[in-house]
Amino acid sequence: MTLNDMALIRSAGIRGFADLVSEHGGDPEDLARRVRLPVEALRSDEILVEELALGRVLELAAAELDLPDLGLRVAQRQDSSMLGPLAVAIGNSPTVAEALACTSRYLFVHAPGLSVEIVPDPHGAAGVIAIQYSTPAGGGAFRQGIDSGLGFLHRAIGEFVAGPYGLRSVELPHLPISPLARYEEFFGARVRPGRPRALLRVPSSLLTRSLDRADTVVRDLALEHLQRYTAIPGDIAPRVESTIEQLLGTAPVDIDSTAAILAMHPRTLQRRLAGEGTSFAALLDAQRQAKARTYLTATTMAMSQIASALGFSEQSVLSRCSQRWWGCSPREVRRRSRAGTRSGLTPK
Repeated sequence: MTLNDMALIRSAGIRGFADLVSEHGGDPEDLARRVRLPVEALRSDEILVEELALGRVLELAAAELDLPDLGLRVAQRQDSSMLGPLAVAIGNSPTVAEALACTSRYLFVHAPGLSVEIVPDPHGAAGVIAIQYSTPAGGGAFRQGIDSGLGFLHRAIGEFVAGPYGLRSVELPHLPISPLARYEEFFGARVRPGRPRALLRVPSSLLTRSLDRADTVVRDLALEHLQRYTAIPGDIAPRVESTIEQLLGTAPVDIDSTAAILAMHPRTLQRRLAGEGTSFAALLDAQRQAKARTYLTATTMAMSQIASALGFSEQSVLSRCSQRWWGCSPREVRRRSRAGTRSGLTPK
């Protein structure tokens, strides 16, 4: 058995599957037994199951019920609540960029093998980026599973921004199982099959879009819950990142205070981070850069307020960091963002 075979996922990933199968004359429990999927996973969101079994049950049901669009039908029945506390943290992020960053950081709580990340547009179109959905099995192993996962991601984004989000096109890492028109009806955009990766191509301006329902108090509570899952040996960097994020703008941020919160000696924390190929200074700088990007492009905060929120003693420190991060002043970053260009947001 390979590592991919052992990848686990919460049974929430097949929410709606049992009812869909029953409605089309199938026996979901029989299908589950035949692929060694625990039957209780059909009615509970919290059972950890092998992703291999989940992929197989979708493929088997699609074939036996003659439902080539089964993956899309499953996605149609799901909403963000299936992600549990992660959905709360995502939905209460201030911007889409921070929501996607939260998804990328904590998606392992739902499914360790899945990933969602922002990547450059493969076609190099101006003002366009791509949101990549990846599975441990890669492009073509379980096509229904990819359709379901990518379909859910599309619907979740629309749910969080409360409407259309400017989807330009969709790229599938397999040939279409259903007629292409069915995919385009579901996504409401052009679909290109047989591509290297599963992608949603979106306007880069989507990243700075605010989530109107964001509540920072609720988000912090959800993040506190999610951070418990990172408390494992050899995986200290995510905990340091989360601690820095909470401290910035509210308390001094240094390795001593962070180590104290994590109940560690500063030297131990330094060694652990070095073992993971990073450092406290690097993580702090990355957090400051990410927050600075959001403050400059998605708010009207004064430069002095931004500097304070980033834990800088003087506004001049923000200016020097901006030059190092993006090769221009903070005001130029804001100006370019409002003008619709990306040059002010590209790290040097």
